[in-house]
Order: sequence, then structure tokens, then C-alpha cells
Amino acid sequence: MSFLQDPSFFTMGMWSIGAGALGAAALALLLANTDVFLSKPQKAALEYLEDIDLKTLEKEPRTFKAKELWEKNGAVIMAVRRPGCFLCREEAADLSSLKSTLDQLGVPLYAVVKEHIRTEVKDFQPYFKGEIFLDEKKKFYGPQRRKMMFMGFIRLGVWYNFFRAWNGGFSGNLEGEGFILGGVFVVGSGKQGILLEHREKEFGDKVNLLSVLEAAKMIKPQTLASEKK
Repeated sequence: MSFLQDPSFFTMGMWSIGAGALGAAALALLLANTDVFLSKPQKAALEYLEDIDLKTLEKEPRTFKAKELWEKNGAVIMAVRRPGCFLCREEAADLSSLKSTLDQLGVPLYAVVKEHIRTEVKDFQPYFKGEIFLDEKKKFYGPQRRKMMFMGFIRLGVWYNFFRAWNGGFSGNLEGEGFILGGVFVVGSGKQGILLEHREKEFGDKVNLLSVLEAAKMIKPQTLASEKK
């Protein structure tokens, strides 16, 4: 047992433990930056979206079924993860840059939020050029709600998104729930269906704007569709 009295034995043991810990940390970091542990989104059916209850944000709110948003002319809808988030504000501004083209197509731009606290929605409106509604039951974030918790802060893609939005001049706050992931939908008129469904896979995962426009151009306004019948 004399080897136990040898200082080099303990030095080697501590080095081995340290190397093992570093290896485990490196493996965890590597896995966190793959999509292995990301929850897979469940696609929403049109019937699911149609039945969602939304509220207007007026002093005397009106509750209505979400299908009113796209029934006649289709719609582009952003499910906002958190209005105060500077990444969400960046995506809202990007989508708003399409507003003039969407107007020419006759397709409205909307957003839904999952909570209405203090001035968060009001402060979000300078970034978003469409109407905003409240989805209290968070149905637009389903059918299976997905969350990204603190693992998001060790993903390189998230940090890239942080720096991109920050360099773009966007800022925000930490007010409200921000772990339930959002997305963007392009829904056709009537029963045309969901033409694009983008689910945020990590914080700041923005929809492709060209894909939004391509989907919006596929929308057949209900009036034209009925004339052809």
C-alpha cells in the first residue's frame, strides 16, 4: 500500500478526474448543440386552429374563433414567444417588412400573444405592423407545447441569434413567459388549409421570409374561389 503515500498517485488521480469531468462537459455541450434533445413539433390541423378562442385587446375585449382571421383572404400569423424579447421583436420587424407586398396580395398580417401584461404588447407594436390578439389558452403554441429552458443558453445557434439581433439594433426586456416556443403560420382562405407552418426550434429561430411570400401567393381569396365554382 506504499503507492498510497506517493504524491504522484494522487496527482494522477486528480488529473484523471479532471479530465473525465472536462470530457463529460464537452460531450454535454456537443449534444446540447445538436437537435437530439429538442422536442419535435406536432403539426397543427386546420380544424385545430379554426377552433381556437382569441380575444381582442380593446378595453371591452371581444372573443372570437381564430378562423375569422383567414376565412376570406387567408392570413400570415405570428405566434409570439414573448413580446419583450428582442429576438421576437426582430422577427416581427422582418415579417412587417413584407406588409406592403402582403397588402397587394390582399393577405392580412396578424400576431397572437399568450399573455397581456403591463405595456408589453403596446411596446411590441412599433415592431409589428399587423393586428395583435390574445391567445389565453396558448393553443397557437400547440397542439403539443414545446419549451426550451436553460439549455438554450448553451446552444451556439442561440448565441449567434443574440448577436445578430443585437447588431441589428434590437433591444428588449425579461418581462413575461418566454420558454414556450412560438412560430409562424400562413393559412389559406376557407378550407384551403395550412400552407406554411414554421415552429421555432430554439430562441431566435426565424421563419424564412421568401417561404412566407411563396405560401402567401398560393392563397386563393374566398370570393375568387366561390366565383369559379
